[in-house]
Amino acid sequence: MTTESFETAVGADMADSLVSATRTSLGDTLRSVVYFSPSAFDVLYVRQDLYASGDVAREAKAQLVDLEQVGFAERPVRTALAHRETGSDIGPYSFTVRFHENGFVVRVLEDDAGVLFTADRMDVSAFKEAVSAIRGLLRGE
Repeated sequence: MTTESFETAVGADMADSLVSATRTSLGDTLRSVVYFSPSAFDVLYVRQDLYASGDVAREAKAQLVDLEQVGFAERPVRTALAHRETGSDIGPYSFTVRFHENGFVVRVLEDDAGVLFTADRMDVSAFKEAVSAIRGLLRGE
């Protein structure tokens, strides 16, 4: 569902690469991929069986993005707290996985860019592969 008209600074090549990396890691369990910044978002991919149109998908994802944009503010706080934890350094924030009854929402942040992807129920180890690929793309590697 990549589009040439983006609300964010994501380019068509990056959008296609993000979708490809996520689909490669998650296969047919992938439901959607959304690129977002602190102030805007683009729906890059939605599995065809989920929404009647791109506009319906965008409307459905808007609330999810609103909730996940807070990650830009909370990421440095989570990292700072992790380093202050007495007796243990759990390290910097990496990514968020939200478990729902029938699937997952995963948030990956890198500087002022983020990617959300949703997936059906599955083995959670596949998320690490997808996040690693996404993070490399967002870093320009």
